[in-house]
Amino acid sequence: MVVKPSLDDLLKKVDSAYTLAIASARRARMLNEGGKPLLKVEGNKPVSHALEEIVADKIIIKRRILKGIK
Repeated sequence: MVVKPSLDDLLKKVDSAYTLAIASARRARMLNEGGKPLLKVEGNKPVSHALEEIVADKIIIKRRILKGIK
């Protein structure tokens, strides 16, 4: 079984696997709730669709950097 997009390609788009997991889950939730897809892809699974959008640079992922403990 070939997984598309590959994990290597996805990890090049983000700073960590944790960021990838959170971003793809958030985008998949948006799609489940009726969000407009940014790409036309095979299949109908929201997480797969979100990952395809991330690897195609349709989703921009920004992390907040918190300094110190408040």
